[in-house]
Amino acid sequence: MDESRPIFIQIAEQIENDIIDGTLPEGSQIPSTNEFAAFLRVNPATALKGVTRLVDDGIVEKRRGIGMFVTTGARERLIERRRVGFAAEYLRPLIIEAEKLGIGIDELAGMLRAERIQS
Repeated sequence: MDESRPIFIQIAEQIENDIIDGTLPEGSQIPSTNEFAAFLRVNPATALKGVTRLVDDGIVEKRRGIGMFVTTGARERLIERRRVGFAAEYLRPLIIEAEKLGIGIDELAGMLRAERIQS
């Protein structure tokens, strides 16, 4: 866990990551808040707060008496939201720093391609 950010947000993001990478497919049941709490050694209310955030966003839905399930279209909505955030969080700062260093777009693209090949 990352101590610089609230645990409930990290729980929500972990579930989102599991949905995006297919670990939790649409229609599948997510672990219970008690399971999250026990596994992460946090208060169940903290785990519930993370899951509730996803319910509020329409990513998971509560089925009374059964549990929480990934909604249809959740993966695509998450990917779209992350794509929008990706530009603001990563690309803009990268371009600004590249410009400070005199690195043009073509050179930057070449650096990205080279880095991708190495990893």
